[in-house]
Amino acid sequence: MYCNVGGIDRILRVSVGVALIAWAILAGNQLGWLGLIPLLTGVFKFCPFYPLIGLKTCKTETKQTETSDKND
Repeated sequence: MYCNVGGIDRILRVSVGVALIAWAILAGNQLGWLGLIPLLTGVFKFCPFYPLIGLKTCKTETKQTETSDKND
């Protein structure tokens, strides 16, 4: 897995995820458990939807690219 979530995107995902989970716990709203999705994508720096739309907010190069650059 490679990094495609970075910077402000990652901070926002983790913040929104934590806020939604807190809402689920404190208010008893089951919908808040959807906060696990942005929380986990922020923690692991990978969003499975981003490659489908060709988006990448992480500034670091992927491991695959670094390996292929060394072999060239």
